Amino acid sequence: MQLEPLPFDFLQGEILVFDKPLDWTSFDLVHKVRLIICKKLNIKKLKVGHAGTLDPRATGILILCTGKATSKIETLQADEKEYIATLKFGATTPSFDLESEEDAHFDTDHISRDLLTGILPQFLGTIMQVPPEYSAIKINGKRAYEYARKGIAVEIKSKVLEIKEIEILSFDLPEVKLRIVCGKGTYIRALARDIGVALNSGAYLTGLRRTRVGKYDLNQAIKLEDFLRT
Repeated sequence: MQLEPLPFDFLQGEILVFDKPLDWTSFDLVHKVRLIICKKLNIKKLKVGHAGTLDPRATGILILCTGKATSKIETLQADEKEYIATLKFGATTPSFDLESEEDAHFDTDHISRDLLTGILPQFLGTIMQVPPEYSAIKINGKRAYEYARKGIAVEIKSKVLEIKEIEILSFDLPEVKLRIVCGKGTYIRALARDIGVALNSGAYLTGLRRTRVGKYDLNQAIKLEDFLRT
């Protein structure tokens, strides 16, 4: 029986747009996709990489490149990104999301939609942002989260980034949903932290979905269970 040719040329190079599942790391998805392709092609090795990390507690667009297309990763990482973020006000967590438990609580009675609308412009344009302690930023050869999980305090330097749009989609305290369009290197968890500080009330992410990277959006995304289904 002759097998039909695959619709992809993974060795020559493909750009694959996935909808990353909840609680998967970006590397988990890379590893799984590599295994699926290698099994399908009956090969032992294949170069696969991702263009921009998504946190385990985030879902949405994760671009994977195979074969010679991995040369495009740096360009893809630089593309504009869009997120839908759900923030909870009145509390904080060490990781700024649901990966860790709440460690402090704050009053939210003073927060209104108008107050939030009034402070958001300070986060637009070119800004300085300190990445989270629980991040993959390298410090002295180790990831920042390696120090954080051991309770070791390290200095994380602020970085320049660009936030192009922030839109309030819903306001129902203690949760608020925002649409955010930003440039490379933006930590939405850190943005949640900083918005909470600006409102004199803690905040952290309870949900994050990346809806677009450059020209790629969720309409083009593949779910893992549908990938090369036979």
